[in-house]
Amino acid sequence: MRPGKQDPGAFVARLRNRERLVGYWIACDNPVGTERIAGVGYDYIGVDGQHGVLHQQGWQSAMLAVDAMGRSAGVIRVPSVDPIAIGAALDSGARAVIVPMVETAEEAAVAARACRHWPVGTRSLGGPVRAELRLGAVPGELDDAVACIVMIETAGALKDLAAICATPQLDAVYVGPADLSVALGATYFGDPAVQDRLEQTLKDIVEAAAEAGIACGIHCLDGSTAARRLAEGFTFATVSSDITHLQEVAAAHLAAAGTGAASPATSPVREP
Repeated sequence: MRPGKQDPGAFVARLRNRERLVGYWIACDNPVGTERIAGVGYDYIGVDGQHGVLHQQGWQSAMLAVDAMGRSAGVIRVPSVDPIAIGAALDSGARAVIVPMVETAEEAAVAARACRHWPVGTRSLGGPVRAELRLGAVPGELDDAVACIVMIETAGALKDLAAICATPQLDAVYVGPADLSVALGATYFGDPAVQDRLEQTLKDIVEAAAEAGIACGIHCLDGSTAARRLAEGFTFATVSSDITHLQEVAAAHLAAAGTGAASPATSPVREP
């Protein structure tokens, strides 16, 4: 357990200040499990609304589970740059959204505006929803309390990297290494043929974010990789996922018991 007690309400300010943050990834629609993980001490809990089984119906339950422990901030990855989905995630009580597959600065601007109310954005004032209970009902205060994070994971995003990072109202960029590897020509995640290019591209993304003064995050396979990426200049890092660890730990115990094969029937999900 990490020492001390995090303040979820300080998460967005810490993100914007480019403090080092460590999060965890939730892919399962399991509020009881999410609640347990939210009490461990991660700075944020990322809930995957793009892949896996946790669709919009489960977002609010996941945010309730995270908030119940009072330690981690709840973050939702929405399915796309759709402003309606972004608004729904924020209304569910998310303190930040992660927007996948952003290709251009124009798309990044759509996402950023969807997180802000008039006159700088397009978000609709939600009224009596979870966001009001946690974050208040004053538009400007709501805007200050939530963050917009877009993913850099496509060839298009790399071409427009500097402009994306300079997008007004954007708080951070986030790297999905698997899709980014494919964008660089990999045939699978971990393909050694693109490893050098991937490492250089990660450096380029870190530098572009730093130049723009915004935070820069990355998904990692494990805690040791997260520590390495933070040392390399990333300001936040997410560790693995619940579904990966569930399968890995079950397989390890089976092997330790000496009653079956150590490897699972299918490869675990390692990167969202």
